[in-house]
Amino acid sequence: MQPKMSAHFQSRMPSAIRLAQIRFMERSERVAVIGVAIGNVTLPMHPAMQKRMLNLGAPESPFKDGVVKYSATVGLDETNAAFLNIIASSGFRTDGLYSQITDGGSQAMELVIVGTCGPAGSKEKPLFLIDAAYTNYKAMAERTGRATVSVQRILQDNGKFTLPDLSRIEEVIEKHKPGAMVVIPYDNPTGHFYDCKTMVALGRLCVKYNLWMISDEAYRELFYVPEKTSSVWGLSEDEVPGITGRRISIETSSKVWNACGLRIGAIVTDNKEYNKRSIAENTANLCPNVIGQYIFGSLAHEKHGALQKWYAKLRGYYQKMMTELTNELRHRLPGVIVSSPDASIYSVIDVKKIAPADFDAQDFVIWCASEGETSLDGVPTTLLVSPMAEFYSVPKGEHNPGKTQMRVAYVETPENMKKVPKLFEELFRKYCA
Repeated sequence: MQPKMSAHFQSRMPSAIRLAQIRFMERSERVAVIGVAIGNVTLPMHPAMQKRMLNLGAPESPFKDGVVKYSATVGLDETNAAFLNIIASSGFRTDGLYSQITDGGSQAMELVIVGTCGPAGSKEKPLFLIDAAYTNYKAMAERTGRATVSVQRILQDNGKFTLPDLSRIEEVIEKHKPGAMVVIPYDNPTGHFYDCKTMVALGRLCVKYNLWMISDEAYRELFYVPEKTSSVWGLSEDEVPGITGRRISIETSSKVWNACGLRIGAIVTDNKEYNKRSIAENTANLCPNVIGQYIFGSLAHEKHGALQKWYAKLRGYYQKMMTELTNELRHRLPGVIVSSPDASIYSVIDVKKIAPADFDAQDFVIWCASEGETSLDGVPTTLLVSPMAEFYSVPKGEHNPGKTQMRVAYVETPENMKKVPKLFEELFRKYCA
């Protein structure tokens, strides 16, 4: 007789983001693959970070003698300064901000949820999300015993995601009384850009209903519309009276800095007491990855002008790929809806107008990973994307928009990204035949 796992463990399934990769790894026959299911950036890190990584034994390195000690739980001073320098490089004031280093943005999410929301079923507060919402927020809420509530965005036929009316958002807040609202200004998974006007409107709701405003800024500066940089740190007391002391941003080395595997993130807040308590909570984890902290800490010394050039280079790189893929997909599959390439590094493909009535994106994704293939330059090839149903919180029996939607991440080389529309079209047609 074996001991029983917890009910939570017994109910766990792989994230939709990792589903295709897991199924493909189980595949017996060998086929080529282009994987755009996971936001696993494959570009080189910032040069300053590379220099430190490749010279860990240099005389100035703290690791030259082979010793890797704990840092303080809050993280190294230099690493915290790096995150503040990055925020400042986007034109935002950082005086009065407090930073804490975490093991990637994922751990920051978990700590923030624990720190702002109460256990499910209690009188404390759930977490407010805007669907389609990054799946890890729901996963982390479940792991920590917190509830989530949400409002749903709509993907229009022109590819633009639209927020519901503010009155609808207020209805949900008044009914469920959340403790915090999550906003992702450069949105994952939708590519939706929250401009400064939208951030102000949402900030005012946070003040009105006494919510924490959690801004996931993993993709800050990656926007492709004629707007200015948007951030929770761009909200002023003049525009949003009372916003001070309720702001939290989640920062990471993963996306803009091309260091997904470094696992360095941060929680930045303008609430000193929150920072103190969050560090106290994380003392049980001892400290974040110290070698990763040292590598990322190099950005504390980069000039703002140089960082702006880095952002501009990345914007040019992603915008070209996103625009080309969007146009080519719409050309190859008339009637397909592809989200507008406005921000971040993702597109949503919706086949609701061209798919059979019983089409299920998750089944299609599993088929592509497990057995689907088509010829690409004479080589049997398949495509890995993410099904979107898990990004929505929809009660059983109600229509889930994600049933016909899939997310594409721009993480392959430009040459491989150009192959995605052809692969998607041919696999989709073969699956639906």
